[in-house]
Amino acid sequence: MKLPPTLSSAERAAAGAKAIEARRERAFVKSALASGEISLFDLFQDTRYCILRMKLMDALISVPGVGQKRVDLIFERTGISKRRRIGGVGAKQIELLRKEFLLMKTPPSVGKLIVVSGPSGVGKSTITNQLKNQKNFWVSVSATTRAIRAGEKANQDYLFVSDEQFDQMIKNNEFLEWAQFTGAKYGTPVKPVKEALAKGLNVVLEIELNGARQIRKNSPEALLVFIEPPSWAELENRLTNRGTESAQSLEMRLEKAKEELNAASEFDFVLVNTKVEEVVEELVSLALR
Repeated sequence: MKLPPTLSSAERAAAGAKAIEARRERAFVKSALASGEISLFDLFQDTRYCILRMKLMDALISVPGVGQKRVDLIFERTGISKRRRIGGVGAKQIELLRKEFLLMKTPPSVGKLIVVSGPSGVGKSTITNQLKNQKNFWVSVSATTRAIRAGEKANQDYLFVSDEQFDQMIKNNEFLEWAQFTGAKYGTPVKPVKEALAKGLNVVLEIELNGARQIRKNSPEALLVFIEPPSWAELENRLTNRGTESAQSLEMRLEKAKEELNAASEFDFVLVNTKVEEVVEELVSLALR
């Protein structure tokens, strides 16, 4: 077995300095990718050895709007190895990557209907609010008969209507789905949903279990996603600490939560809300499939 060459102290110091400089240059490139100063495809024209040895995965995840889930999807679709380095990406593979990035920027001819459901306090509203900032996503605003809460805005968080108005909307077939939950009625107005889908937007519905079941029956092409808490104790803490419920309402929501958690298997995907940003990233990736 041939032993590696023995380096002098000066040679080791030079090699160490070279490695530090290479790491510095790669960090600079990642920062430039993240800020949009350069594109991924600029790297394939770079002749520096430290960049040629840079992992494609590290470069991809530095691109704005491309998280780990989307990176995994890109590798899956293109068939490129996750171990591939920038210098080892061929012309055909570069073309496949271009098509993937074009797909990310181009809205589909008809958007996807995505249902986000789960028990009260699991963080559905926080998740859907972040989806509002994602390109090609539109979050539906539900109508409700419940009272407005502190910090909420009419026509932005909910369409707050009276019982009489809600009942009239039911008679006029103005809802895609509707249900009664903890003493109040909730429904999804159908007209704005259809308009958004026709524009190629991915429409997100934040609704409860009975509403999700209606969507499954009436719109079988919809993607149903259930959001679970990390644990039951965590869910209890979230509901108790937000302080928006009476003792009776809190008890009703906890009982309802048990029923909803048992129905998670009815959904296409179940995501555990340990970190909101990760759940949002997974939802975006699911919409691209």
